[in-house]
Amino acid sequence: MSGIITNALKADVLIQALPYIQRYFGKVVVIKYGGNAMQSQELREAVMTDVVLLSLIGIKVVLVHGGGPEITDLLNRLGIESRFVGGLRYTDQETVKAVQMVLCGKVNKDLVNLLGQAGGRAVGLCGLDGGMIRVKKLMGKEDLGFVGDITGVDTAVITDQLAKGYIPVISTVGCGEDGEVYNVNADLAASAIAGALGAENLVMMTDVRGLLTDKNDESTLISSVNIGEVPRLIKEGIISGGMIPKIESCTEAVRLGVKKAFIIDGRIPHSILIELMTNEGIGTMFEV
Repeated sequence: MSGIITNALKADVLIQALPYIQRYFGKVVVIKYGGNAMQSQELREAVMTDVVLLSLIGIKVVLVHGGGPEITDLLNRLGIESRFVGGLRYTDQETVKAVQMVLCGKVNKDLVNLLGQAGGRAVGLCGLDGGMIRVKKLMGKEDLGFVGDITGVDTAVITDQLAKGYIPVISTVGCGEDGEVYNVNADLAASAIAGALGAENLVMMTDVRGLLTDKNDESTLISSVNIGEVPRLIKEGIISGGMIPKIESCTEAVRLGVKKAFIIDGRIPHSILIELMTNEGIGTMFEV
């Protein structure tokens, strides 16, 4: 009897997901993958399963990833000090070589392999491929070295791989007009890529529940934000610290034409499916 109940529940779950499958079928969803979800083996497997499932039901998933801890680990082993300015990694010539090695090499190919093990068809790309991510040197109050400010995204290589049924997995380095390689913030890259693709959604995976009225109380989750409210929320201190660049990336994506952007808690297994395929969702949604 219990088997019948279990199967009935499974069927009910699929039926409830049907409207969302229909809504997203054939649409592009960009997922920015990072944080604790990259460090935990259990969470990594859950994310890869989610991505493969979305792909198999006809959603065109683009996975954009960072790899900060892996970069720091390699720099430590090379005896190169990690330095951050305003939350961004200072990137000298030796550091940018390490960034390229880790992001475009180990991390990218590990993710491609994991997606393959989960039954998906993935291809590893970086912002240098096909001139995908074009940048200029980021000019701020302090010099950050080889950190790039995105000037344009050429989506040709991404759309080509999507058309062939692959899941593009993109590491975020860019090429400047001077031919130099630049480190690019993964949140900003995901936003720019989503906008250039005209994506249906951008999903940002983080290590927090979403935007909270009280950052120490997860029950104060704000489930939906109109992007016009963001300046007020920053002024009031509700959006602060490391959440500012993430939310600004979501806001920029919506301004570029992405219908909705989400910040979700990557520490929760299958958080992508919960956000995209259920009524309740799990994080904070940004829209016009």
